[in-house]
Amino acid sequence: MIVNTRTRVASQNSSNELPANRLPIVSLLALAMAAFICILTESLPAGLLPQIAQDLRITESLAGQLVTVYAIGSLIAAIPLTTATRGWRRRPLLLFCLIGFLLFNSITTFSTSYGLTLVARFLAGVSAGVLWGMTAGYARRMVPDSQKGKAMAIAMVGTPLALALGVPIGTFLGTHIGWRLIFGSQSILTAFLLVWVQWRLPDYEGEQTSNQLPLFQIFKLPGVRSTLFLVFTWVLAHNILYTYIAPYLAGTLLAN
Repeated sequence: MIVNTRTRVASQNSSNELPANRLPIVSLLALAMAAFICILTESLPAGLLPQIAQDLRITESLAGQLVTVYAIGSLIAAIPLTTATRGWRRRPLLLFCLIGFLLFNSITTFSTSYGLTLVARFLAGVSAGVLWGMTAGYARRMVPDSQKGKAMAIAMVGTPLALALGVPIGTFLGTHIGWRLIFGSQSILTAFLLVWVQWRLPDYEGEQTSNQLPLFQIFKLPGVRSTLFLVFTWVLAHNILYTYIAPYLAGTLLAN
């Protein structure tokens, strides 16, 4: 009787586990949405600079600093805060980052102060820096070695979707219904994602202290410094190009 009971329990547990060749799509798509919100929060002001500038009674160049301070927050937070939180459990850390997006996008939605909006954008960038430092590793831990590449591809698909679809659609809607409603809709998406993450994402322990390399040793690894320099240069050029694309295109159309 005991043997039969144990056999049934074992068979039930095994039936709840994913086959080795099956990806946890629902969980990975939650990470993809987190990346989508992260990139959309960063890039959306670039398409709405004229509306933001007019509403906050500032110049378009000052409105562009909403993108700049977000990027600075991510830059400052990415390495030190990722290092400091490596020992944290993964799901609570992800939820903490998402709560940051919910809070700071909500402040941006309702703020009429340029200074307060800058602070909210900077802190949203800090949340993004921590989130980027954990997303790929989170996805890889959900699957066996043979599926790690596919898992990362699915988890990061939110980035190109945000750039190719989210920003243009957000810009189009923002010019018709107002930029504040677009930022508010991001807060609603984030609230939905918080429930999704709590419901479906597995939790994992953080990295053990004994397994952590000191930061200065990471920079000594072959190829790390050159890769970081290349990524920094590319992202800097990318941000400079797209931040003021809306005023540039408007001026071009008027000139023609």
